[in-house]
This record gives sequence, C-alpha cells and structure tokens, in this order.
Amino acid sequence: MIRFFNTLSGKLEPFHPITQGKVKLYTCGPTVYDHAHIGNFRAYMFEDLLKRFLVFMGYTVTHVMNITDVDDKTINGAHAEGVSLQDFTKKYIDSFYKDMDTLKITRADHYPKATEHIPEMARMIKGLLDKGYAYEKDGSIYFSIAKFPDYGRLSKINLDELKPGERIESDEYEKDSVNDFALWKHKKEGEPFWETEVGSGRPGWHIECSVMSSKYLGETFDIHCGGTDNIFPHHENEIAQSEAYFGKKFVNYWLHCRHLIVDGEKMSKSKGNYYTMRDLLKKNIDPSVLRFLLISTHYRKMLNFTFEALDQANASLQRIKDFLFELNNHPFKEGESKAVSKIIEKTQKNFTDGLSDDLNISVALRALFDMIREVNSLIAEEKIFSQDAENLQRFIHSLDSVLAVLPEEKEELLPADIMRKIEERENARKEKNYTRADAIRDELLEHGIVLEDTKDGVRWKRVKTKR
Repeated sequence: MIRFFNTLSGKLEPFHPITQGKVKLYTCGPTVYDHAHIGNFRAYMFEDLLKRFLVFMGYTVTHVMNITDVDDKTINGAHAEGVSLQDFTKKYIDSFYKDMDTLKITRADHYPKATEHIPEMARMIKGLLDKGYAYEKDGSIYFSIAKFPDYGRLSKINLDELKPGERIESDEYEKDSVNDFALWKHKKEGEPFWETEVGSGRPGWHIECSVMSSKYLGETFDIHCGGTDNIFPHHENEIAQSEAYFGKKFVNYWLHCRHLIVDGEKMSKSKGNYYTMRDLLKKNIDPSVLRFLLISTHYRKMLNFTFEALDQANASLQRIKDFLFELNNHPFKEGESKAVSKIIEKTQKNFTDGLSDDLNISVALRALFDMIREVNSLIAEEKIFSQDAENLQRFIHSLDSVLAVLPEEKEELLPADIMRKIEERENARKEKNYTRADAIRDELLEHGIVLEDTKDGVRWKRVKTKR
C-alpha cells in the first residue's frame, strides 16, 4: 500500500487514485524570468522521483507542469532588457528544458504556458463574477475570500486577520497577508495586455494554475505538488477559486517539499551561495552526482547542499558503479544460486516498501546498499555464478528506472592514446619495470582511469576526478 503525507489533512493517507491504475499529477513549474537554481531543482527532483516510482508501481501517469511566462517578474525583466515578453521568456524556457534533460528529469506530458490560456482564464473569472465570488474594483477583478468559508484549510492560516475589503494586486506579497487577491489586473501603461470578456488587462498569478490544471487533468485530479513556500498564498488561492468555480473538490492529495539551503544558510546571490546548473557544470560537477544528492534526502526534510555532501554522494554512486563493473567483468562460473534470488526478492520488497511509505528514500537506498554488501561477500566466497550476475545487473537497472543516477548502458571505447598507455604499462610490468608501470598508472588516474590487475589480466574503469 502506498501512503503519502497529505498537506490538506496533515497526516499520512493511503493513496487511492480517482481512476484505478491511472494518476493525474500537476506540479508547479518555473516562472521564467531567470535560470532555474538548485533550490528549484530540489522540488522538480522530488516530483520526478514521485512520478518515476508511480510508473515503477504500474501506474499510468499524466503529468502537467505549468510555465508562468507572464507575471510581475517576467514583465519587469522584459522591460529591463528592452525586449518583448515572449523574447525574454523564451531563453529561460529553453534553459529550463536543457537543465531538466541534463538531470534526467522525465518530461511532463504537457507544459502549458500562461500566455497561451488567457481566454480560458477570462472565462473562469467571468464565472466567478457571475457566482458572486469575485468583484470588480478600478478595472481589476478580485476574489473575495470572505465568500469562501473553507479558505485556509490547506495552510491553516489564521482567518481572524482577514480585513474585509483589503486587496492585494501584486503577485508578490507577505506570506501572512490574508486579503482578497487579484484574478485580473487592469491594463497598465507599458505592460502587455489582452482584450477579453472581462476587459483589457492580464491575469493574476494564481488563476493561471487553476485554469491550466483543470484543462488538462479535469475539475478534480489526484496529486498536486510544489514547495512549502507555495502552500500560502498560491495553493490556498488555487483551491478557493477552483472549488468556487467548479463546486467540487479540486485536488485529493497535496504533496509539498521543504527548502534547500546551502552551507546551512538560505541561498542568496549576495552571499555568493546561489547556484544554477550552469554554475555547477562549470565546477565540473557530474549531473548524476547532483541528482543523487538531491533525491537522497526525504522530500519533507530540509536539504543542506554542500560540496562535501556532493563528494559523499559521488562516493555512494561510485559504489553502485563499482558493483556493476564487478558483475560485468568478474570471471564467474556457469550456474545460478538460490541465495541471490532470495537477496533480489528481499531487496525489491524493502526498496518498494520504503518508497511506498511517503517516498522514504533513505530506506530504499539502504536496501540497495545492503544488497551490494551481501553480494560482494558472496563474490569473495565465489558463491556467485554467471546467471546471478546477469540477474543482478538487470535488477539494479530496474531500480535505476526510479533513481535515474546510472549512465546509460553502452560499451565504452577508450581513446587510442589511453589504450597505448595501458599497453605500455603492461609491457613495463612484464619487464619488471615497476617504477615505470606505477608512473603510467598514476598518470592514467589523473585522467579518471583506474587500472585493476587481476589473474585474468588488466581491467579499467572510469572514476570521477577531483575538482
């Protein structure tokens, strides 16, 4: 049984999708005014782990991630650069896709842009006006939270702070401001605007997600994800306007991940601890190691990013790679062992049970490394056979369909100059010139090539070099 911590109820709940075997998933995507930073990717990575695990468990997942390409930040950014809103946001949309692919985050089925759904937003706003949940003031349209008695269920916000008639038009406002929020903003000089049935202007931030999620997933869907900073006001407002308009429950399960900090502090450009994917790639960080680090802390715990933690993640990932290398290159005898079948069965159960318990990644990874330790002992005792090795490799790659931290399976050929160096070292060893052989080995290590001398000859493997 899969269980998730539902922010709405504040407790762990068994997961029961609306339609058996199918999951409708909505995740809050980027506001494309800058390159995404590693804090953003902490959320996207948790959502990818969730989605991959659901697929691993046999569900068909329909995934929608919005792209906010019109709000205060994108408009201000376009003004600052003196370009159109579309030209300004396009470069950051392209950057977002590239970074997602680099981190092997599976693509959503739909990436709706806010600017492509303005008529649908106007239609929902018109409906909220007709139903009495919204009102017009000075050309803008606001949602009256006093008309929605269930406001505050998700965030547990203190509604005693509500000041009737107080309105917030900005997309950015204090997290404890319990005020009516803008659904539609009146046309302003120098801002992009659209002519619609509710007037000339542009949508507020919150209405965008309500419209795009319902268009692609229906009026009620299974899971909505985001960071804890989205709970209030954004997700609270989504619930209010969606349920007021459709007259039914908006989302069944709300999953929120906690923040990422850097070296124990909030990430900030002024502190010099603000990193985008480009920043880390320039530092020669392996994206697979970054991915391993970002998924290895439970999504409801604070994640502290440090370069020491990256080194630890690299060491853990290398253990898995070394194990696969051993399985692929050790001269096993023909045959198969019942002991290995039992180890695989136990690992599968523990891995699955861990992730079924609110995506407890620590339990899942422990199951994997326990298996590696057990099998390595059996290899040393020569109790592993050729069919066992094949079964274990196949099993680890099935687990990696969830983790996505291993390189794609392909036979790698070393450059000719490296092969000549290996051959030169072998000749030096045959001539008992061990000083020269050791020097070549150390030289190759600097290039990330480790040589292992076995009774069956020399073997090589790649390792991550020091930054």
